[in-house]
Amino acid sequence: MSVMQRYGRSKSVVKRSKKYLEEALYVKLFKDGGSQLSVRQNLNSFIKSGKRVYKWEVGDTLKKLRRRNLYQPALKLSETMAKRNMNKTVSDRAIHLDLLAKAQGITAAENYFVSLPESAKNHLCYGALLNCYCKELMTEKAEGLMEKMKELSLPLSSMPYNSLMTLYTKVGQPEKIPSIIQEMKASNIMLDCYTYNVWMRALAAVNDISGVERVHDEMKRDGRVTGDWTTYSNLAAIFVDAGLFDKAEVALKELEKRNAFKDLSAYQFLITLYGRTGNLYEVYRVWRSLRLAFPKTANISYLNMIQVLVNLKDLPGAEKCFREWECGCPTYDIRVANVLIGAYAKLDVLEKAEELKERARRRGAKPNAKTWEIFLDYHLQKGDFKLAVDCLDKAITIGRGNGEKWIPSSKIIGIMMRHFEQEKDVDGAEEFLEILKKSVDSLGVEVFESLIRTYAAAGRTSSAMQRRLKMENVEVSEDTQKLLEAICVE
Repeated sequence: MSVMQRYGRSKSVVKRSKKYLEEALYVKLFKDGGSQLSVRQNLNSFIKSGKRVYKWEVGDTLKKLRRRNLYQPALKLSETMAKRNMNKTVSDRAIHLDLLAKAQGITAAENYFVSLPESAKNHLCYGALLNCYCKELMTEKAEGLMEKMKELSLPLSSMPYNSLMTLYTKVGQPEKIPSIIQEMKASNIMLDCYTYNVWMRALAAVNDISGVERVHDEMKRDGRVTGDWTTYSNLAAIFVDAGLFDKAEVALKELEKRNAFKDLSAYQFLITLYGRTGNLYEVYRVWRSLRLAFPKTANISYLNMIQVLVNLKDLPGAEKCFREWECGCPTYDIRVANVLIGAYAKLDVLEKAEELKERARRRGAKPNAKTWEIFLDYHLQKGDFKLAVDCLDKAITIGRGNGEKWIPSSKIIGIMMRHFEQEKDVDGAEEFLEILKKSVDSLGVEVFESLIRTYAAAGRTSSAMQRRLKMENVEVSEDTQKLLEAICVE
């Protein structure tokens, strides 16, 4: 058995032979930051080195990669370790299945599941596939797999039920959740905090606030379950959505009591939810507590706080908080600047928005798609379509930070096309569509119908329009078909 197959009796990484990686694997991968690119480069370097690592290190690193949504490098690490003959437990296989779904799609996960020996298809692997179906909102497949798990008499915990209930919440079927709760109770499956939270959100979705309170009371009576801070953030959010701010603030006070371990997310929920109740005093009080608990305050915390202050129309406070962040931030995050840029744009103070964008650029933070989207919205409101198209082009060219395309909303596309139609601007419309094609796979029937109307209004003809419609597989309405026949010249 090779060293790669060992579980490792000690988690010490100090005394290693030369055959082993000289530092902890996750340290090696994250030494240049947590971006997808730098992590992948460091992973490739590790793989090429042929150095060995303990199995517990691989598991720990996979956990950290998944927590940061770095699924591609996590999958590559998992596959590399399998090729090096590191033993995979059933739990490892379930994690690998989940990584396949997130990195390569649900079909890859299904194929992997089918390829597993029957002995490996236990409740963990079935549960992982079920969770994938639920995340992809594949209701029929999720329900079918759940029935299969019951037929096989697999040991069921609350987890698969929680996945199914979350699915029903997302697809707008909260009415199915009470029957699942009853099934869990009948099968003596213990309801956990997450179960109660989903149950309460389901009742809130049908405006049964008294039902939410009954479920919360039941949870408190259940001696096996102790509500944590997430229970009370969930409850507070439900009350805020219902406009019951007094009840929300009672839940928020309980949330604070439950945050004994000073969880950063709990502080951020408190700030956001107090902000939604309009309680500026409590927002600042919790912010001071967060700063005391986390002297090296993360960019994301500043972003959240500044956004809440902007929402509460406390622009001087938002600017002060931004200056504090700007003076001490190790890396200049354009997302934080975007909050103030957006606020200035909405207040019609374009000079300040432009100045902040340039300041961010000088500090090494280039405008991202969101930055240009802010300026796009501003110029559309002002009716300056030339500048709006320029901003849209830049947003599409940059794309999203995770490598995905930035796609303008159908509303923005509609506004743009109506403008070209009203102005009888065929050339402007065609230039706009050339830019748009860099982002969308298909322009769609509404865009082409508007384009045809633009040609007709301008008295222009097109010998290629019929062919374009055929290539895009677009069928226009009867009225548009008449215009199409008029503008098409062979």
